[in-house]
Amino acid sequence: MSGTNSPEAVKKLLENMQSDLRALSLECKKKFPPVKEDKNCSFAVKLLRARKPLGYGDLLDLFQVCESASFDLTVIKFGTLKENSSEVVQPFLMGCGTKEPKITQLCLAAIQRLMSHEVVSETAAGNIINMLWQLMENSLEELKLLQTVLVLLTTNTVVHDEALSKVGSLFVKAIVLCFRLHFTKDNITNNTAAATVRQVVTVVFERMVAEDERHRDIIEQPVLVQGNSNRRSVSALKPCAKDAYMLFQDLCQLVNADAPYWLVGMTEMTRTFGLELLESVLNDFPQVFLQHQEFSFLLKERVCPLVIKLFSPNIKFRQGSSTSSSPAPVEKPYFPICMRLLRVVSVLIKQFYSLLVTECEIFLSLLVKFLDADKPQWLRAVAVESIHRLCVQPQLLRSFCQSYDMKQHSTKVFRDIVNALGSFIQSLFLVPPTGNPATVNQAGKDLSSKLVSLLSLPYLTGNSNPGGPVSAPANSGMLGIGGGVTLLPAFEYRGTWIPILTVTVQGSAKATYLEMLDKVEPPTIPEGYAMSVAFHCLLDLVRGITSMIEGELGEVEIEFSRAVWEEMVNACWCGLLAALSLLLDASTDEAATENILKAELTMAALCGRLGLVTSRDAFITAICKAYSIQGQSVTMISPSSESHQQVVAVGQPLAVQPQGTVMLTSKNIQCMRTLLNLAHCHGAVLGTSWQLVLATLQHLVWILGLKPSSGGALKPGRAVEGPSTVLTTAVMTDLPVISNILSRLFESSQYLDDVSLHHLINALCSLSLEAMDMAYGNNKEPSLFAVAKLLETGLVNMHRIEILWRPLTGHLLEVCQHPNSRMREWGAEALTSLIKAGLTFNHDPPLSQNQSEWSFLPPFQRLQLLLLNPLKEMSSINHPDIRLKQLECVLQILQSQGDSLGPGWPLVLGVMGAIRNDQGESLIRTAFQCLQLVVTDFLPTMPCTCLQIVVDVAGSFGLHNQELNISLTSIGLLVLFHLLDRVRESSTTADKEKIESGGGNILIHHSRDTAEKQWAETWVLTLAGVARIFNTRRYLLQPLGDFPRAWDVLLDHIQSAALSKNNEVSLAALKSFQEILQIVSPVRDSDKPETPPAVNVPVPVLIGSISGPGLNRPFIRTDSIGERLRRYSGSEPPIVTDELEDLNLWWAAWNTWYRIGSESTKPPITFDKLTFIPSQPFLTALIQIFPALYQHIKTGFNMDDLQKLGVILHSAVSVPISSDASPFILPSYTEAVLTSLQEAVLTALDVLQKAICVGPENMQIMYPAIFDQLLAFVEFSCKPPQYGQLETKHIANAKYNQAEWVALNYVPFAERSLEVVVDLYQKTACHKAVVNEKVLQNIIKTLRVPLSLKYSCPSESTWKLAVSSLLKVLSIGLPVARQHASSGKFDSMWPELANTFEDFLFTKSIPPDNLSIQEFQRNESIDVEVVQLISTEILPYANFIPKEFVGQIMTMLNKGSIHSQSSSFTEAEIDIRLREEFSKMCFETLLQFSFSNKVTTPQEGYISRMALSVLLKRSQDVLHRYIEDERLSGKCPLPRQQVTEIIFVLKAVSTLIDSLKKTQPENVDGNTWAQVIALYPTLVECITCSSSEVCSALKEALVPFKDFMQPPASKVQNGES
Repeated sequence: MSGTNSPEAVKKLLENMQSDLRALSLECKKKFPPVKEDKNCSFAVKLLRARKPLGYGDLLDLFQVCESASFDLTVIKFGTLKENSSEVVQPFLMGCGTKEPKITQLCLAAIQRLMSHEVVSETAAGNIINMLWQLMENSLEELKLLQTVLVLLTTNTVVHDEALSKVGSLFVKAIVLCFRLHFTKDNITNNTAAATVRQVVTVVFERMVAEDERHRDIIEQPVLVQGNSNRRSVSALKPCAKDAYMLFQDLCQLVNADAPYWLVGMTEMTRTFGLELLESVLNDFPQVFLQHQEFSFLLKERVCPLVIKLFSPNIKFRQGSSTSSSPAPVEKPYFPICMRLLRVVSVLIKQFYSLLVTECEIFLSLLVKFLDADKPQWLRAVAVESIHRLCVQPQLLRSFCQSYDMKQHSTKVFRDIVNALGSFIQSLFLVPPTGNPATVNQAGKDLSSKLVSLLSLPYLTGNSNPGGPVSAPANSGMLGIGGGVTLLPAFEYRGTWIPILTVTVQGSAKATYLEMLDKVEPPTIPEGYAMSVAFHCLLDLVRGITSMIEGELGEVEIEFSRAVWEEMVNACWCGLLAALSLLLDASTDEAATENILKAELTMAALCGRLGLVTSRDAFITAICKAYSIQGQSVTMISPSSESHQQVVAVGQPLAVQPQGTVMLTSKNIQCMRTLLNLAHCHGAVLGTSWQLVLATLQHLVWILGLKPSSGGALKPGRAVEGPSTVLTTAVMTDLPVISNILSRLFESSQYLDDVSLHHLINALCSLSLEAMDMAYGNNKEPSLFAVAKLLETGLVNMHRIEILWRPLTGHLLEVCQHPNSRMREWGAEALTSLIKAGLTFNHDPPLSQNQSEWSFLPPFQRLQLLLLNPLKEMSSINHPDIRLKQLECVLQILQSQGDSLGPGWPLVLGVMGAIRNDQGESLIRTAFQCLQLVVTDFLPTMPCTCLQIVVDVAGSFGLHNQELNISLTSIGLLVLFHLLDRVRESSTTADKEKIESGGGNILIHHSRDTAEKQWAETWVLTLAGVARIFNTRRYLLQPLGDFPRAWDVLLDHIQSAALSKNNEVSLAALKSFQEILQIVSPVRDSDKPETPPAVNVPVPVLIGSISGPGLNRPFIRTDSIGERLRRYSGSEPPIVTDELEDLNLWWAAWNTWYRIGSESTKPPITFDKLTFIPSQPFLTALIQIFPALYQHIKTGFNMDDLQKLGVILHSAVSVPISSDASPFILPSYTEAVLTSLQEAVLTALDVLQKAICVGPENMQIMYPAIFDQLLAFVEFSCKPPQYGQLETKHIANAKYNQAEWVALNYVPFAERSLEVVVDLYQKTACHKAVVNEKVLQNIIKTLRVPLSLKYSCPSESTWKLAVSSLLKVLSIGLPVARQHASSGKFDSMWPELANTFEDFLFTKSIPPDNLSIQEFQRNESIDVEVVQLISTEILPYANFIPKEFVGQIMTMLNKGSIHSQSSSFTEAEIDIRLREEFSKMCFETLLQFSFSNKVTTPQEGYISRMALSVLLKRSQDVLHRYIEDERLSGKCPLPRQQVTEIIFVLKAVSTLIDSLKKTQPENVDGNTWAQVIALYPTLVECITCSSSEVCSALKEALVPFKDFMQPPASKVQNGES
């Protein structure tokens, strides 16, 4: 039920009517009796005289007929009101007829209310419209009239022409009324009427749309008009459609200055308003004209001719032309009309192009004509805005191309539009508008004022250069502000400066002057506006057609669609290229330049995808031309003082005879980036254009001084030769970035198809030939760009090397023969690098599987032969440097691929044998070295057919007369180290790629399937051999004069190997370290390995059981940790033979050990999957070296060395382990055992402490440092160490098959460290250094952490061990503290101890739920032990203890003695109530010290008084609480704990009073007696208790009070009592 006809709404309406009629009656009572007494107002008068509430009484007479029908109340009332609306409205109509303003306003408001409720019938509506017409003619209440008409037409569907035909065209009359009010003299009325007209027109067409929706399923046969087969009869239209048709037809009539057919009564009409209405209808209701032929006919026959007619003045007018020869003056264009016509045209083209193909061709041709230079500036501006609206609609542009450009004998509309934009832009440069800043500047006018006025325009927003003031001449394009100069974005061409304004955003056509509907006179067009809009037209045109075509290219391609795409590109590319090239040349703004280059790049890529070679090359040429490169003919344009282009580099051009210098500007760099982007993203469509692109990039590389490096990448090198070569700081900074982008460009060639790759290779070869031609006849630096990029391209395309190998290597062989040494050198480098990379590449299938029966196949049938053939071809080149490169390549191939050469052996051997006698000793030596390697290493694996070739090659060397004797005397110490150097270098640079299985049946183990792993084994064996030589031949080596240097070199190699990222190498290095230190021990027969060693040398037995992967040599540990400790403590000296006595050598070994430890255990800054972390076996071996090394340096070992050792030990145990290795290293989490590393760490510290113990006095200052290190390990029990920023997982959560790091279980290690601390403290508690450095306090502070955590400790054993250790330490340390009480050295220890007691006895951690009663009781007994310690070791010696500490202890005892829940304690302490034995012990301690007959010192008296006061107060609290709980519990018994507590307190009170009475009176102060006596009333209140046990204890407590009850002393008077 709607809101307007609901019962509540109808009731409210009738009430309002009653009020309106009463008001009307009162107002007309005196002046207008006819209104009041009108006979037609009987119903109204009855309402006025009604005394009963509305809806009753007289109103029932109105509704009685309908109520009898039993209809819904709402419908009855609503329907009845509408039927009688004529009578209801009549008094209000007569009131309007009075022309009295107040009465008229009242009546119009009442009428509006009736209409808004839709209770007005057709007859009443007619009467209302007639009344409104009369008011209009009398110019009365015009605004109210408009409101009333609008309400009538928008809320009542009864008002339309057909419905009111009986009483005349009242609907039309209402519309005409609004139109006529629009042309009154009052502006407010005019504007209101205009808005009303627009709304009324919208309502008319909305009714038609709704009518069509209601009848959309009904198919009607059209009734055609006689004589016109294309026009349907208007009579066939439905009522609402007919109204809309007649209205639109009359709008066309009125705009054409003709009389309307339907809107009879119209007296005047403006074309501007009519055009606005036409545009609104066409834009908002296009479906009406597309679905109804009658309306389509109106478009063709009325609207289009009208638009063309009204365009006539704009077409004929020529600005500045003389009219004297014309017979009649040409009508001047009128801005409001022209602007609105263009808006209508835009709508017609956008919405109705399919209907108006011919007409749109005329419109588009008109738009193009409006861009002519002889048209007014404002007309050109609005025309280019209209064209911009078309350019952002690519599908519409596609339709233009299909309908016009692709038709024969048709206007090429799309091409004309693009060309017109280009001509328009060119005309703006050639014929600058008035007020050009450049012209003004040349004429001597003030530039600054002009630019300031330009900045004040609303179209120039935020596109200026943000750079700071620069020192530049005040020419065009600069604005002087604050003494500096700010560049404005602009185009500048041949002295014409045009600013760039921000007129819209990309992809949208937001017009400015097409929206100036309120302007009458032509606006002043700001300078640069038209250019900026035209610029955006081009950019949006490119963006639109490119996105449309590329989007459709991804779909199923249709031949016709491709024809359309090609036609669109062919139609527009010439005009686009001309305009964009002109703008690019003129641009002084970086952002504008970037947009232009992006547009040219986009078009080039699009043309490439469509296969349009000519247009593609044209756009690429334009980009390169902007960089000012035309092949090798360099025509760099120096930036003039007016171009505002920053010069970033100056250098010589790349030419045979360079003349002068060239300058690179920032625009050149932008062009370069665009070229790189084009080549990188669209290389597949460049084709032959690669030549031009690469030539441009080569010139850039030449000027910037980028030189080729390993792999063909270009790196910043020395500047190009010449005195005028200059690079700015900005370019120098960007050189690495440019180099990286160039490398990525050629790396992306691996994604090109084969044809595109050949285009790239051919372009590089052609460019290289040009560089070779320029390099002939001079020794200057050649351009190596092409050669380097050929190498880089070949390396990344190894997976398809067959298709490019022959052209690539063929050209490089030509380069190798060039007379320029630098060119030749890089040709050989590129060729040999490609050969080596091809042999090591993982081909599919592998080379090793492509060699079966190779000897029976013709040459070059196999890939390996194809790869090796260029190496053989190099033998025909006579240049020695090329041959040396060739032999070096052979040597490297033998070293890395010798086992898998297979069919390539004849080629390789042929290279060795091709060395002639006259080619120098160096080449012969290198070739002979290769032959030696073949003979010694590869003869067993070489095919037998090659043995004859080997013999022939070897025989050829016998014919050489060069010196080939290689002295064997060099195999000495230096040779060994040289060998180590070479092996180390090869190992660190070895390839990590996996090597497949060798030829034949040879399989490679996974531990040796990479070159890196194989070299690692070589490194291990070499280092072990050298170390063994030092160990076994030391008697021969030591007498040498340079033995210390050799020792240092060996240590350096050990350090380098130990710090290797290879676990095998690093672990073997430590073994070698141990070996040269002679860390050996005899092997027991039972522990000897089952398999004897392969060589007959002594097998060193290492400390600790560790093993390295792949070594196949277990490190055997034959002694327990206790045996090792005894040996290192001196009881069993290590078996060391011929120990080096030179202390300097041992300190060098110590320094090496320290460097290895510090570097290997230092956490990396960042972590990833490749981060190397040392293994546990490595760390164990490292720490196990120290004890024996210490024996040699202990005499000079000082505190600094100890601190270094501590850092390494701490870091070593902090290193996590890999989850893959954790099952083999870590015990299960439940096992409390130490790892080998942890044992080694404790062993090292144990060796130190024992050495300190037996050492001189000055060594004992190291005790505190030992304690600090051990205590740091103790802290690991609760807070495991963090290894840098590495995230580790708990061992229980680790997944062994994933790359995760696992933290060790540090609890056993920390607990063992704590045991060592306790043992060491028991031995050293009285040492001076231990006392002075507050070791006891540090121990207490460290133990406080696990004691405060208690149940929250990771392991339960931790806190139990901590408390037992604390008791042991205190039993030793407290006497020492009392002994030094007067010195103050332990003053800071007491608060720490008190806090430790507090945190442990009253911990905040909650016991676990599964804790058994027995376990809890055992834990309680530990608490009791602590209290016993307090009572035996602390309180009895109060005279040596600070009072504050005693006070804290008393407070703790008081808190502990309460085992019932108390409101004075926190929830965390509730569990105290369960510790009955603990509470009892606390209470007994208080009781024990509450009174003492042996008070000998004030301190003891203080403790007694304090204890007594605390005890009495505590007793009073317990009694009060018991009384209260007893009263509240009623008959329910109290908890057992509380009953036990009250009994205990009562007994304590009895005992206390007895003790007080026995003491001397002077030892008890008055306050104590007062507290005792205050207990009596409380005890009396307990008499009502129900517990017999409590009653018995109460009786005992009350009995002692009898001594306090005696009669008061009587007063003595006159000597009588």
